[in-house]
Amino acid sequence: MESHQELLVSNITNLYEEISRLEDLSPSNHVNALFTKLVLTCLSPSDIDVTRLSERVKEMRYRLIKLCGEAEGILENHFSTFIGSHGNPLDHISIFPYYSNYLKLVHLEHSMLQKGCTTVPDQVAFIGSGPLPLTSIILATKHLTTTSFHNYDMDPSANAKAFQLVCSDPDLSKRMFFHTTDVMNVSSGLKEYEVIFLAALVGMDRKEKTQVIHHLAEHMAPGAFLLPRSAQGARAFLYPIIDPYDDLQGFEVLSAFHPTDEIINSVIIARKHRSPILSWNQELDSTTLPNKCSEIQCFNPLNHGNIMEELAIDE
Repeated sequence: MESHQELLVSNITNLYEEISRLEDLSPSNHVNALFTKLVLTCLSPSDIDVTRLSERVKEMRYRLIKLCGEAEGILENHFSTFIGSHGNPLDHISIFPYYSNYLKLVHLEHSMLQKGCTTVPDQVAFIGSGPLPLTSIILATKHLTTTSFHNYDMDPSANAKAFQLVCSDPDLSKRMFFHTTDVMNVSSGLKEYEVIFLAALVGMDRKEKTQVIHHLAEHMAPGAFLLPRSAQGARAFLYPIIDPYDDLQGFEVLSAFHPTDEIINSVIIARKHRSPILSWNQELDSTTLPNKCSEIQCFNPLNHGNIMEELAIDE
């Protein structure tokens, strides 16, 4: 008899094979049904460690994450275009089928941030914002209503569609900015942000992900917060993982939360060290954040439904 883990991997592999044979990942009844089945399979309770799987399964997982990322981009493009065609796009933003999931995820992230940063940040960046920057929009309209948001994406068409969603809004059009660039080419500008969010699909494997994180660690202001999205258990077949212990060099990990409900992404909150990492062999940068967010105390775990605390480091 197959173990639960073997059955899980077998089911996910079968779904991967079906999805990989699709000629078009655009939204349709068949495509939607396959990805819905995949997501539900990956939401099943499991303590599977994807780093310990066979090389064959690891390769399948990597290819599946790329397919999921491609499909997610197509889905967001489709809905961003449709929502942007309305006279007041923000009034129709909830049409996106995963909007309620974003509401819960962003509420979780804001609650974690609020316990560390006692006053409202002035400048926030989101790296990998895409054509439908729901995190920035939800934060700007429901949680951080005076904060400016700088959205980074390498795709000019994604930024153009995202801009179309907010340009007619008298408030967000003044607080939402879009930068078409690779964040790896941004250095001193990163010191302007008190908080940086890192999308789950920025860095499709561990090497790419840690390169981005190390770049942020090098150029963010000391004391600034990083909130990278990760995945755990079977959810790691949908998104890349971040190891809070090994992959966040240059940061102090304050807490990590892994969902057990319909939210897929894990959330980590980390703070840029105030001291340089000597192995980087770079000159000490004496810049520190001139704001209220840099002097915090480590906070208690968030009590949020089915979210369980995986890590909390006391100062």
